[in-house]
Amino acid sequence: MTRRRIIAATSSLIVVAVLAWSWAAHDRFRSTADRLLLLVPDGVSFSDPKVRMWLDAGSEEGLHLVPVHDSEFLSPLWRESKCAGLILPDSIHQQASDLFVASLHRFVADGGNLMLVYDAATFSLNGTYAAGRSRLSDLAGVDYALYDELKDRTTQWSKVTSTNVVVRQLEIPPGKYYPFRADASAQKGSPPFNPEGTFAVELRRYKYGDLQYPSFVTSGDFAGQVLFRSSHGLVAGQRSFQKGSVLFVNLPLGYLKGNTDGLMLHVFLKYFADHTLSLPYLMSVPDGVGGLILNWHIDSNAAIKPLQEMNSWTLLQQGPYSIHITAGPDSGKIGDRKGFDVDHNPVSQNLIRQYEGLGYQLGSHGGWIHDYFSAHVETDNPKDLEPFLKLNKDSIERVTGKPVEEYSAPNGNQPPWVTHWLEAHGFVAYYFTGDTGMGPTEGYRNGEREARNLWAFPILHLDRAAGFEEFMTEGYSDAEVARWLAAVTDFTTQQHSVRLMYFHPPGILPYHDLVDRWLEQTARLKAAGRFRWYTMTDLAKFLNLRKQVKWKTTYNGGLVTVEATHPQTLNHETWKIPATKFAEPKIVEGSAKVVRDNEAWMIIAGEGKDLRFETETLSK
Repeated sequence: MTRRRIIAATSSLIVVAVLAWSWAAHDRFRSTADRLLLLVPDGVSFSDPKVRMWLDAGSEEGLHLVPVHDSEFLSPLWRESKCAGLILPDSIHQQASDLFVASLHRFVADGGNLMLVYDAATFSLNGTYAAGRSRLSDLAGVDYALYDELKDRTTQWSKVTSTNVVVRQLEIPPGKYYPFRADASAQKGSPPFNPEGTFAVELRRYKYGDLQYPSFVTSGDFAGQVLFRSSHGLVAGQRSFQKGSVLFVNLPLGYLKGNTDGLMLHVFLKYFADHTLSLPYLMSVPDGVGGLILNWHIDSNAAIKPLQEMNSWTLLQQGPYSIHITAGPDSGKIGDRKGFDVDHNPVSQNLIRQYEGLGYQLGSHGGWIHDYFSAHVETDNPKDLEPFLKLNKDSIERVTGKPVEEYSAPNGNQPPWVTHWLEAHGFVAYYFTGDTGMGPTEGYRNGEREARNLWAFPILHLDRAAGFEEFMTEGYSDAEVARWLAAVTDFTTQQHSVRLMYFHPPGILPYHDLVDRWLEQTARLKAAGRFRWYTMTDLAKFLNLRKQVKWKTTYNGGLVTVEATHPQTLNHETWKIPATKFAEPKIVEGSAKVVRDNEAWMIIAGEGKDLRFETETLSK
């Protein structure tokens, strides 16, 4: 063989090898068209916290969210890949080349679906704003990143408003938006509403009410569905672009999630996957049954008489509940002898044994001395306060004979060192006053993931108030509290999700009749198999097992196959797929049942490590 032929043959082999490697890299996309691809700049590791928080959110929402570097997206072989949609995230992807921007336009124009977030691709590769407006303004449907015109006023903080119809589509719980029902009495300063049913709402925050978010000032009329607005323009909206679609979210979703406000990232990710793309997803509750966690906080011996009075309530006929106790002999300060005193008070011990006998979960509420621990936990040396946490945990365990695995911070004060201590001492769950409105999540703070296999349970709130004692001090009427309790119960039932509510026993006493009426609703739903009470521990353990589920979706023409496996059991794991897009699934392998839920199918797994079911796409 001549030298020229040898070189030619060698070159051919190299080309074949490169193509084979490229096709192998893309095979994961071709066989799983339900995947959402998160675009990440070359040079940014997939383990970077700014990337991981998106991947964690995708996992928690039960979706196949896969990171992809720009070079893969720009590869000539990209057109052979299949995906449900692309996500261009904020913070990670501020800079982009003209070629990258042109490729995004081509992707959407050819029929692709894009979720475009805040400052993504607003900078050129040299780190400056594009002249005039963002190069993606035509995709977004409004002009934004108007630095040449606005300079330091390019972004503004403001309230964000929507309608009750949209926030329900986004699966935001009542109380996180306000007002939450058309028949709620209008309050001075609240957004106006239409008594016929569609009315304006705004997002709110616990304690303060007023909630503002940063967004780019936008200009131009938006020709699409507006999801959120502010006084400075469009905050979120969905529109068509040639053959494709764009969900533009003018909020720093990743930044917010990294700083204990993850609700907006999760709701828009879920909206994109479910409402826009009709993707199958793995549900976050056992058997697809939503419900509530009722978290009792027992601070001191002032709770004993209220607890004894509550023994006659119908409340104790339901449950299980998560009951958290500050266990020491003192409450406000060392030596005041006002604590619940678990070690020495027989009444306290009997109450604990009673709740344990009812199947409730006993947990720690801070460390030993409620007010003292709360006042010092943020400022003192952690080594001086760790013994208080251990004393509290050990005291409750001596009565129950079981490990304490869940926690709530007194007055919500939980610096990161406490979370790390909980993780190191076998806890699986904690109540959290950040990320309000969300279901359980593995929390981020200061841009970093706080722990592994330790779940934060954010609180629900009614505008500014959360606990029953706060409803009275903040001036909410009994009628509005009753409507809110009914609304959040319906929300968790209809959305097949779980949320946490909390209270202190003295604060719930004035609401006895109201609570009894509320429990009539939960009892009816529970009897119908549509609602459950959960404990933080039980749900956290389910979610940790759920993380071990491996599943994939394969499309072969009109036939769709879902395969799943788990190293222990798939029992109680549940998939949901839209009935408007898919025919009734058939179980091919393993144990499961198929249930129709309004406009969706739920596939509820039984015992066994493997499951396979098939369905067909319905013609449009």
